[in-house]
Amino acid sequence: MTGAPLDGVRVLEVGNFMAAPFCGMQLADLGADVIKVESPSGGDVVRSAAPFQNGESGAFMRLNRNKRGLALDLKVARGKELFLRLARTADVVVENLRPGAMAKLGLDYAALREINPRLVYVRRRAGARTAHSPSCPALTSWPRLAAG
Repeated sequence: MTGAPLDGVRVLEVGNFMAAPFCGMQLADLGADVIKVESPSGGDVVRSAAPFQNGESGAFMRLNRNKRGLALDLKVARGKELFLRLARTADVVVENLRPGAMAKLGLDYAALREINPRLVYVRRRAGARTAHSPSCPALTSWPRLAAG
């Protein structure tokens, strides 16, 4: 075998804290071209998680190794337009935003499959949607959620 297993696979990651970034990290470690999309008004919340090394969060550096980063405001027309341009050539979108957030932006699976029918859309939610937590984002990894 000459290349990494996922050479040539492009992934767009729209996530926060652990679940989506961990998934993106694993795909990047296997050779995928992972583009982490963050809001220009703060980015991933894990950027503020200690410990820090040279002013950068250790957790952020670990979870985002081997990725490229892009600051896009998906709430404005230009940011959405750029995301859609990337989605046309992507193989995978990974997200763990609050339920309905990507739909509200017009960037959920239903919208993206219209421009890229071969797209694989990976969405992680924090456990089952219940009356007690219908809008809970999936911020951590599944074992931590299951352990309570």
